[in-house]
Amino acid sequence: MEIFLQQVMTGLANGGIYASLALALVMIYHSTNHLNFAQGEMAMFSTYIAWTLINAGLPYWVAFVITLAVSFAGGVVIERVVVRPFEDAPVLNAVIVFIGLLVIFNSLAGWIWTYDIKQFPTPFGDHPVQLGNIFFRAHDFGAIGVTLFVLLVLWAFFRFTPLGLAMRASAENPVSARLVGIRVGWMLALGWGLAALIGAVAGMMVAPVLFLDPSLMSGVLIYSFAAALFGGISSPGGSVFGGFFVGVAEVLSGTYVPFIGNDLKLIVALIIIIGVLLVRPSGLFGKVSVSRV
Repeated sequence: MEIFLQQVMTGLANGGIYASLALALVMIYHSTNHLNFAQGEMAMFSTYIAWTLINAGLPYWVAFVITLAVSFAGGVVIERVVVRPFEDAPVLNAVIVFIGLLVIFNSLAGWIWTYDIKQFPTPFGDHPVQLGNIFFRAHDFGAIGVTLFVLLVLWAFFRFTPLGLAMRASAENPVSARLVGIRVGWMLALGWGLAALIGAVAGMMVAPVLFLDPSLMSGVLIYSFAAALFGGISSPGGSVFGGFFVGVAEVLSGTYVPFIGNDLKLIVALIIIIGVLLVRPSGLFGKVSVSRV
């Protein structure tokens, strides 16, 4: 039972990271109807920026906030400069653009910081947290807390602030939003900025668990895709639930299913993706779209 609870806690910590990146994917999909395949590489690049600031002598949380600000600005610039010209282009064009961004960020990270593996610090210390007879990593608790805090702030922003409501209206019905004076184009750019910011949080939370290199988020992105599809690619709350579900399912499968172990855990995400697409493509909480031909 103790091992089971430890594995569940580890799964929730991983799931919080998957939930963050899945939420970023859903935010961009909600406003553009496209999946950003470069979301993981953008998060990795932001993590390298944080690593550089920390190694320059800045305190962790100062570097954390600066990285979020830089990531937000970078997301806005990418939407205005790279994505906007392809706004009305065919879907295949957008896919090629996103794959191009993935390759560019990966190559830039390797060129600037090399492909050597680097250690990324955790702000929560290395001492384990003991609850009864069970020991947990302090970083697991910290990662869950940071993730839930960011998600709570985002929920309050979209629920109670005029700017958040304007962004929701732009995503739901751009034509009606324009009629009431909302600058839909800028709302989409802000959505990209927030998605980049959320991805940066995910990158900085997962880097202490893994090693920092240009392929840091490759596997994480697949788990996040599974989370977004499972919860519903059109449902922000569903993607968060999906992230925690996928995180726990991944860890428990690796622990209790002999042929999976630690080497084949990625299969769990692929099984979830295929199963959702076959059984319920809209996901658990997503909206079912019906169109007449």
